[in-house]
Amino acid sequence: MEQLNEITDGITTGVEIRKQRGLQIAALALIEKKDGCYLVPSQSNPRHTKYKVRITKTETSCNCPDHETRQCKCKHVYAVEFYIQRECRLYGDALITESLTITHTRQTCRQDWPNYNQAQMNEKRHFQELLSDLCKGIQEPAQDKPHRGRPRFPLSDAVFAIVFKIYSTQSGRRFTCDLFEARENGYINRAAHYNTAFKFIEKAELFPILVDLIEQTSLPLRSVESQFAVDSTGFAFCRFTRWFDIKYNKFCSEQQWVKAHICCGTKTNVITAVTIEGKDTGDATQLPALVESTAKRFDMKEVSADKGYSGLECHNAIDRVGAVPYIAFKDGATGGVGGLFEKMFHYFQFKREDFLAHYHRRSNVESTIHMVKSKFGDSVRSKSDVAARNEVLAKMLCHNICCLISAMYELGLEPMLGKVA
Repeated sequence: MEQLNEITDGITTGVEIRKQRGLQIAALALIEKKDGCYLVPSQSNPRHTKYKVRITKTETSCNCPDHETRQCKCKHVYAVEFYIQRECRLYGDALITESLTITHTRQTCRQDWPNYNQAQMNEKRHFQELLSDLCKGIQEPAQDKPHRGRPRFPLSDAVFAIVFKIYSTQSGRRFTCDLFEARENGYINRAAHYNTAFKFIEKAELFPILVDLIEQTSLPLRSVESQFAVDSTGFAFCRFTRWFDIKYNKFCSEQQWVKAHICCGTKTNVITAVTIEGKDTGDATQLPALVESTAKRFDMKEVSADKGYSGLECHNAIDRVGAVPYIAFKDGATGGVGGLFEKMFHYFQFKREDFLAHYHRRSNVESTIHMVKSKFGDSVRSKSDVAARNEVLAKMLCHNICCLISAMYELGLEPMLGKVA
């Protein structure tokens, strides 16, 4: 809240009470222009009472009791003045009497090509090293009964095989030679047969393990990331749901998909939290869990999100972890719900450029989604729902490890996976 107070205090400091109230009316109320007058809703009875404000070069008037009694500017006049300033700034309807020379400087991000090239050239080797260290921390599940027969396949080696296979983007059979090579290099103890890997990815017990590994791979970047963005994306199945249309006597089909909700850092694009629910799950309901999970490991300063997360609940969830929400407002929003939503809407209306400068960091989550899909595929090969969810999580884990490899060369980072407290 300290950061938010610094933002809002600069708007109202040193302004008299009527100006403050006029500022609130301009931000929250719907002001209409009709027959040369501005209709301003009453704060006490906005639905039924509207005051007529007329502002010209020679006249400033309002038919409210305050203005008629005092014969000076009331809060409704101030509201119209702020409204005119805002509209002129947004749409350029004001008469410009000054000539200005404005120089636009295009900001570009320079690519560190030498370190980028080195990271790409050595990525596969580093990927296996980091994944091996990560999988060594996986605990084998306890067995209720003594096991007889062939030894169980180690869970750590199975997870390594699944994630490395997703990274390779090859089929299970074509990937087998890479897995045997990884065993020869000491990254795993046993090389899984492709059918064994397929059986493990069908296990629901793998889901929390992969989520935990994703969170572990984000830990080395907690000193770098303080600004985050939230969004959701879908990964298409290779299967279709078919039904018979009785009316037209034909078969129809609909493609299925897995919907993932992610929170990522806006500097390194590392994924800090992920949830996977039903394909029709709303975005706003998942934000609190994503933010709370990220806040356990990161010092969150601000969170950006699109209109799908616009609401008091999402604003409050971000505020609870000590961050400032920069969420786009839906058309017709007024801030009337009060609380933090009203404050941010107030800030958006009168400090729009500053607000958008923070909000547009949200584009980094779009970049993160594009990175995952362009490198590891925008669809899943798995046939079942459980396997598809695990496959999507494996894609996210592969992305995070690649982010760490880039940070090793570009930021001089030395990640110690499995050893970070």
